[in-house]
Amino acid sequence: MTRPQKMVIVGAGPVGALAALYAAQRGYIVEVYESINLVISERGMSALRHAGQPELLQRVVAASVSMRGIMIHTQHAFGGLFQLPQDFDALGRTNLAIDRTALTVALLDCLDALPNVKLFFSHKLVSADFHSDRALFEDRDWLSQTTEVRFDIMLGADGAYSAVRCNMMEISLMDYQHEYLDVLWCEFRMKPGRFATLKADESQVPQFFDTNFPGVRDHISDTSLIRSLSKSPHQSVISIKCKPYHFGSSGIILGDAAHTMAPFYGQGMNAGIEDVRVLFSVLDKHAQATEVAVRGGGGDSSTEAAKTRRLALAEYSSSRWKDAHAINDLAMQSFLEMRTSRSMIYRLRKALEEFMQVCFPSLGWQIRYSRVVFSNEPCAECMRRSDRQGRLPSILTALAACPFVVAGVFFACARRSLGAKLCGAVHALRQWSGF
Repeated sequence: MTRPQKMVIVGAGPVGALAALYAAQRGYIVEVYESINLVISERGMSALRHAGQPELLQRVVAASVSMRGIMIHTQHAFGGLFQLPQDFDALGRTNLAIDRTALTVALLDCLDALPNVKLFFSHKLVSADFHSDRALFEDRDWLSQTTEVRFDIMLGADGAYSAVRCNMMEISLMDYQHEYLDVLWCEFRMKPGRFATLKADESQVPQFFDTNFPGVRDHISDTSLIRSLSKSPHQSVISIKCKPYHFGSSGIILGDAAHTMAPFYGQGMNAGIEDVRVLFSVLDKHAQATEVAVRGGGGDSSTEAAKTRRLALAEYSSSRWKDAHAINDLAMQSFLEMRTSRSMIYRLRKALEEFMQVCFPSLGWQIRYSRVVFSNEPCAECMRRSDRQGRLPSILTALAACPFVVAGVFFACARRSLGAKLCGAVHALRQWSGF
């Protein structure tokens, strides 16, 4: 029998904590390192169900708030405010909103009771050598003392600016794409209920929101608005794609470390914790096929365990990137759609898609968001099927818009013709009168 395999996890957020729970239940010796002292859907809940902690999902659901859709606040051309509600699903299904910290605490509470899991906070990854399976961590609570840690596999769940990914990129042929969006992210907290120039002159803040975000001041006081804008961090919104996600048998990245996406689709955390479920299902499959220590303990030798783990990580990496890139693209599309959600063409198309989903369920018709959020179907397949079925609404929308286009062209031509006739009449009158 070989010694139990050791998994070092960098990052104690929802993805890292859930991965630690999965690994501990498979016999790994787990160490979680965190450098500092979100919406959840069916994809996220499915990963929690498979964590082997029945009370965990119940606790998360109890702490969440059901959300049926979003509300877009805008105004008419003449200045009047109005709201555009957009349900997530034509059939009335809802998402669950939960505070990211509450979810992390629930996961860490589960880990704290497991004897083969150790948690290290205020420990920052300095470097990782995936050839020798060694890493250096800086203990910020002890005068920046560094500690060397051995591992069999390191799992990076340390966010968009992942130190694990950076160390991995130095020795692997990793494709990497980093894109900044032309917006900044700043959080404002509304009280529960129905709902560079600004820094120089805070009195301009209310007017700024009236102009750019009409309707917000109905839900947030001016004092809270000014305080949030001046005190809350203004973070860049970025999109990151990369592949492969692994190096040999000793390194793998999950969550934002592997695929950072814009927050406008609400699926970033769900995609991350789904990574955990998919990864360990692949590890389990290879463990059962070869009967070696991919699960963390047992098997013939550490060498065989590493060999089998290498195959498992390669399979995960080669298949998962397609779905991760797909959900990343969907988040970007959602960002662009939010900018055009007031257009009549967009609203007409959305209404047609919802009508098709409600009235023709036997055809398997679903709007894209419902297909992605309320199922565990691979995201790449969701995109492919949605693109294929989306041709019909495009045609119907174009046909529905044709009468308005024709009427507009006719009206424009009529006005031009009438204007020409009036100009001719005025010219003739001037000639007749001698002016």
